[in-house]
Amino acid sequence: MPITEPEGLSPTLSLAFDLLSRASVTPDDEGCQEVMIERLEALGFHVERLRFGDVENFWAVRGHHGPVLAFAGHTDVVPSGPPTNWEFSPFSPCIDDHGMLCGRGASDMKGSLAAMITAVERFVTRAPNHDGRIAFLITADEEGPAIDGTRAVVEHLRERNERLDYCIVGEPSSTATLGDVIKNGRRGSLGGVLHVKGVQGHVAYPHLARNPIHQALPALEALTHEHWDEGNAFFPATSFQISNFRAGTGATNVIPGEIEVVFNFRYSTEVTHEELRARTETILERFDLDFHIEWTLNGEPFLTAEGALVDAVMTGVEAITGQRPTLSTSGGTSDGRFIATLGAQVVELGPLNDTIHKVNERVRAEDLDELSRIYEATLEALFTAENGREPTR
Repeated sequence: MPITEPEGLSPTLSLAFDLLSRASVTPDDEGCQEVMIERLEALGFHVERLRFGDVENFWAVRGHHGPVLAFAGHTDVVPSGPPTNWEFSPFSPCIDDHGMLCGRGASDMKGSLAAMITAVERFVTRAPNHDGRIAFLITADEEGPAIDGTRAVVEHLRERNERLDYCIVGEPSSTATLGDVIKNGRRGSLGGVLHVKGVQGHVAYPHLARNPIHQALPALEALTHEHWDEGNAFFPATSFQISNFRAGTGATNVIPGEIEVVFNFRYSTEVTHEELRARTETILERFDLDFHIEWTLNGEPFLTAEGALVDAVMTGVEAITGQRPTLSTSGGTSDGRFIATLGAQVVELGPLNDTIHKVNERVRAEDLDELSRIYEATLEALFTAENGREPTR
């Protein structure tokens, strides 16, 4: 159950306290979404609860015409590990003597969710007949397999031709100070498991065996030295990395009969996953290997190089913090990779990311209030009568 919060908290911090007190370890939601839904329905949002598999999601929309701006995020968090390793209980939020809001999910990303809700509450109260439509796409399956969460909701929206023009994902994007970095894209992620077969035998009789390790090493070296692309102004060159190599029976005198190599591409918009697959298999075939690969496309790259959303978010950050943010595509993947497939302009903007997934996760409490004002300023830039405009599609 939610714990009692300290007195005198701002609306954003009060909501963050409530969300943080719920142990919503992926894929559990623990009532976080119902807290958000209740507040959105009070503002006139039409809410659809969308359960796929064991995952709770919802899609909420307010307004009937014009471009759609969706706030996207997740209520699930990664496990805390042993609570005894924490300075405070991971699901009993507190504000320490340094003004830091502490608790699992403070940065990733319940703090952002609270800031989104309160920003929309203020904006709608002041402009109940605002231009455009405001939406929320919320899941409890971002930290897990990411199959029955945002990915499934996006496919549901696609099937009924739902419009989505702009999306702000609340992932913690900031590095040194709030709003110093906005993620306007992410690299694609393509994984593979390579199986190479040989002939098992005794190490004393190598002529009666075929060692798949020896056979595969030159091919793997060729893959690691392959120049996949140059990258571009927004993305570094594509990277190929081997993360696991498994072989052997455990005995020291047995040549293995098969090896398994796990690898991953983080790739730019200069190359497609189909091209990477074809080029990889062509290289392996040059070395006369008996192989097969199990491929997994974790996400295609996306990029919002320019447009109304980038302009609005940059303006909002500068208005509230006084600094001009930097655009970046660094880091891993996010649910933005699914949302971008709907043709939406997508950016990620949230608090500092220095403690995400760590013991003693925390975020500067005042940053969440500022983040809420940034989200509000972005809404104003997109959906006020003098600024609201249809996006180029």
